[in-house]
Amino acid sequence: MKQIHNFINGEFVATAKSFDKFSPLDNALIATVHEAGKAEVDAAVAAARAALNGPWGRMTVAERVDLLNAVADGINKRFDDFLAAECADTGKPRSLASHIDIPRGAANFKVFADVIKSVPTEFFEMATPDGRGALNYAVRRPVGVVGVICPWNLPLLLMTWKVGPALACGNTVVVKPSEETPQTATLLGEVMNEVGMPKGVYNVVHGFGPGSAGEFVTTHPGVNAITFTGETRTGAAIMKAASDGARPVSLEMGGKNPAIVFADCDFDAAIEGTMRSVFANCGQVCLGTERVYVERPIFDRFVEALKRGAEGLRLGRPEDAATGLGPLISQEHKRKVLSYYDKARALGATVVTGGGVPDMPGELANGAWVQPTIWTGLDDSSPIAREEIFGPCTLIQPFDAEDEVIRRANDTEYGLACSVWTKDLARAHRVAGQIEAGLVWVNSWFLRDLRTPFGGSKQSGIGREGGVHSLEFYTELKNVCIKL
Repeated sequence: MKQIHNFINGEFVATAKSFDKFSPLDNALIATVHEAGKAEVDAAVAAARAALNGPWGRMTVAERVDLLNAVADGINKRFDDFLAAECADTGKPRSLASHIDIPRGAANFKVFADVIKSVPTEFFEMATPDGRGALNYAVRRPVGVVGVICPWNLPLLLMTWKVGPALACGNTVVVKPSEETPQTATLLGEVMNEVGMPKGVYNVVHGFGPGSAGEFVTTHPGVNAITFTGETRTGAAIMKAASDGARPVSLEMGGKNPAIVFADCDFDAAIEGTMRSVFANCGQVCLGTERVYVERPIFDRFVEALKRGAEGLRLGRPEDAATGLGPLISQEHKRKVLSYYDKARALGATVVTGGGVPDMPGELANGAWVQPTIWTGLDDSSPIAREEIFGPCTLIQPFDAEDEVIRRANDTEYGLACSVWTKDLARAHRVAGQIEAGLVWVNSWFLRDLRTPFGGSKQSGIGREGGVHSLEFYTELKNVCIKL
């Protein structure tokens, strides 16, 4: 049985306590994961502190940049290893992971290596009473040891999205991956050693949340800042933990993202984009679309076209090139998603397609599979329209006027992302400006320049990541005043 160890101070560390990792494909046992206790988290934080005050802290920006580029190259050299680990943990199609998860996981190190080389700071000249003047300039300094709490939906991509800028800024990290997806974070430890990353710069502790590694990291007094991606309830608990010591937090949390489809849209493009935004990664994407508002003249046509697309998705193994949809991450998450499928039927929704569990062959019948699902016939007050489900499903509703659909799209406690589909440029700008969300796509979805700000409003998060915006969290500005 494969053993997944903690990675502390450059060494792989076994523990007496462990837990099982099951495949979402068929519920087979695929690994034993060594759970970090308080002692292991203490050791990881101590190692990170020592590296911060040791060789890593003494490196120049140029030396750090060289190492980050080497890490990116190391991931690409072991591309197949990372791909196999990611697909084993998540069950997602290789076609998806090979084009998004692994390339972006490597690119995150290169992007922030480039950003840190050219980030500007401030310089001011000032007058003084004696007439000789003074100079003020700002310098960026690492915030310290950063606790990185990672989600399971895009494990490598979203972990390196945090680790990349943290290390670029000179911090050290203690990473707590999701218990559902432990493998790629651990594998990255091997790459760190292979490229000569100083011991203690990158540490990984495995476990759960309360009473386990997650709680031990977020409450540890030696952790200077915490960055988290995941559900809103967990983010709120982390924010409370971080208040002890007034430590900064960066939180990217839940969403109930709308798409707005106007009658003048490029219909085929809107269908293709909405298919991706609803069903990609089995709907387990924080930026995914769970509410689709379609202007009434094209409503029936749109529903029928999306139905055909959903019914054309092939569910299967990751290695099958024809697979368009994998399983959910776990049996527990399957139960959650199916509870919403049951709730939608009980509320009187029209099940356009799906709404249950597919017939899967052989041992796959034991996996965390659900059908891609489309509903109509529910109003905006329904829990199907208001609560994050995080599965391959969406509610499609008609609208009649621009002001109406903007109001309805904004009627949510979340504010992460929105897609707008229209050929009217003035309308596109007008609607995008009024949507209460951190990201608005026009005639696209998941189109990302990694230099741009990423984050949500309302209950979807605090702070922004991406480009120089990440540096605002991972550094502290120090002003130096020189009297002339």
